[in-house]
Amino acid sequence: MLVGLVSGLVSLLMLPLLVVGVLSTAVGGLGLVVFPRMVVAVRWWSEWHRGRAAALLGVSVAARPTGLPKGIGAQWRQAVRGPEARQDLRWLCRQVLTGIPAGLVALAGIGGALGTVAVTAVWWLFPEGEPLRLLGSVPVAGWGAALGLGAVQTAVAGAVAWWAVPRLARRHARSCLTALAPSMEAQLAERVGELTESRAGVLDAHGAELRRIERDLHDGTQARLVAIAMRLGVARETVPEESGALAKLLQEAHEGAEEAMTELREVIRTMYPPILTDRGLEGALTAVAAGAGIPAEVELGELGRLPAAVEAAAYFIVTESLTNAAKHSGATRVVVRLTRDEAGLLIEITDDGTGGADETRGTGLVGIRRRAAALDGTVRVTSPVGGPTAVVVELPCGS
Repeated sequence: MLVGLVSGLVSLLMLPLLVVGVLSTAVGGLGLVVFPRMVVAVRWWSEWHRGRAAALLGVSVAARPTGLPKGIGAQWRQAVRGPEARQDLRWLCRQVLTGIPAGLVALAGIGGALGTVAVTAVWWLFPEGEPLRLLGSVPVAGWGAALGLGAVQTAVAGAVAWWAVPRLARRHARSCLTALAPSMEAQLAERVGELTESRAGVLDAHGAELRRIERDLHDGTQARLVAIAMRLGVARETVPEESGALAKLLQEAHEGAEEAMTELREVIRTMYPPILTDRGLEGALTAVAAGAGIPAEVELGELGRLPAAVEAAAYFIVTESLTNAAKHSGATRVVVRLTRDEAGLLIEITDDGTGGADETRGTGLVGIRRRAAALDGTVRVTSPVGGPTAVVVELPCGS
């Protein structure tokens, strides 16, 4: 608790320094640089106390960020408007109001015990008219009284200090942790970060599973169906048509195998298009645009590595949008633009058609929304009558 006394005094000194930091803004804008760094110093100071309080109470706390963002404007906004900066300021005031009194109480208890020992040893230096008095008002007239009364008073002061100081320290530590506990906003931000990391892992796992299933179906099941269809075709050629029922059964079996292969290819294509594996997203979209039946341009920014599920969703969204434009818009030109930022993948499809897109008429927009929603994405459609039509899709990439 003596540390609390020193801490309270230091905190008391920090308050006017913060005021000076704000006022220095008028001196050539010096405060724009100085004040945010003073706030960071307070953050370090509060984090040190928070760590001590957690160690005293035997609990663990997550460290809060103590750095500065890039840019003077961002630093100033964090220092002035940041919820953690306001939290640190409130803690600093509380530290002054509670740390100093608690430290004085501890100092009184410990000092009382040590002071009794010191004055008892020199009781004989006190004048006869004003002797040393222990236990409040009992005068000391000899070594026996000095040692006896001194021992009792030392024991009482020591017992009070032994009982009170740890309790005051724990109470002060709990007060510190309460004052510096993460705000609801910070907890939500932390939770969002955890969910974002979790979603990134899920997307990667989902993409790997899509690729595995597509590869197994393509290389295994489809290959076996092809072999069966070939054998049935050979059998049809071998068995004469005069065989009647047998020839008809072989024909039905052969045609059924070919239909099954067609359906399997469609399943593989809708699950994870093989063209994505062969050409990547850029090559796949270029091929889709070339065969869209309408002049289409594809503009891709720096996309980096995308999860397979996001690549597949982007491919199908662009494909469906180009199909919609070719069938319903009457457009003469479509522009597909893909960019990536911190939020994720941004897909923009615009055409110069007649507009008036209506999701209730089966234009494919419902399917686009469902694909985006499956990845927690968003879709915005702007299609006034007379055009143009713009479909903007945002797909989070988990990072």
